[in-house]
Amino acid sequence: MSTGFKPSKTGVSIRLDAAEASVLRSLVGLVLGLVEPGATGDDPLERALGIGAAEVPTDPVLARLFPSAYEDDEAAGEFRRYTEATLRDAKRADAVTLIDTATGGKVELTTEQAEAWMRALNDVRLMLGVRLEVTEEVHEEIAGMSEEDPRYPAFVTYDWLTYLQDTLVRALW
Repeated sequence: MSTGFKPSKTGVSIRLDAAEASVLRSLVGLVLGLVEPGATGDDPLERALGIGAAEVPTDPVLARLFPSAYEDDEAAGEFRRYTEATLRDAKRADAVTLIDTATGGKVELTTEQAEAWMRALNDVRLMLGVRLEVTEEVHEEIAGMSEEDPRYPAFVTYDWLTYLQDTLVRALW
């Protein structure tokens, strides 16, 4: 199992076995599928400019990945309309960076790549957290969970992702 991220001369590094790299790529691939381009308006100019729909996503994961910026529904909708396409592009770019660089063995990341990893790991944790209904008591829940519990692998994976993100933050700063 990985010992986490460590600072390196050019950024950070981590040693991943092939299975860990595969799990990371697979989970980030799920996020990538979720954040594909959203709906755009019917107006050709809006489509060309990437102006999207103003509705809050119905999928709870997407609602968490793209939260409303304002409590006022009208203001939140207008903000979402002009920003969500760019946010989706950024999340896709971060996911692709992780997928392209997560190989088995020693992984060397530049600071820019490491920051993309940090954001992509956060998106995966948000996705899993919503699906698993993770609460602040997640560590106690995992400690008391039987390995026979069908949720156990997913909760342990969530915990591992938290560890990776924590070591990455520490290695960068």
